[in-house]
Amino acid sequence: MGLKKADTARFKQRLEEMRRELTTLIRDTSEDAISVDETKGYSQHQADEGTDDFNRSVSLEVTSKEFDILRQIERALEKIEEGTYGVCDITGEEIPLARLEAIPYASMTVKAQEKFEKGLL
Repeated sequence: MGLKKADTARFKQRLEEMRRELTTLIRDTSEDAISVDETKGYSQHQADEGTDDFNRSVSLEVTSKEFDILRQIERALEKIEEGTYGVCDITGEEIPLARLEAIPYASMTVKAQEKFEKGLL
C-alpha cells in the first residue's frame, strides 16, 4: 500500500529536525571532548585528570553512536527523495508504520534487522 504523501512529509520534517539536533549535539560534544581545559593548572590532582580523561572518552563514544544514527537519518532522507522510504532495504517489504513512528530512520523490517544483527544476512 505504501505511505501516504502526508505521512512521508511528516516523517521528512521529523527526520530533518532530528538531523539538526544531532548535528548540534555532535558538534558541541566533539568540541568539548577535544578542547583543552584552560582552568586546569599544576595543582590539579591526578585523579581529577583521570576523571576528565574518562569523561572525554565517554563523550567521544556517545558522539560515535550519535554519528551512526545521523548516517541512518541521512539514508532515510535519501530514501524519501528516491521514493523508497518505508521499504525494507533487504527484503523489499513495507516497513510497518508503527516501526517508522518509533524509529523514523529504520531502513529494515524487524525480521530483517534481527537477521542482519545475527549476521545471517
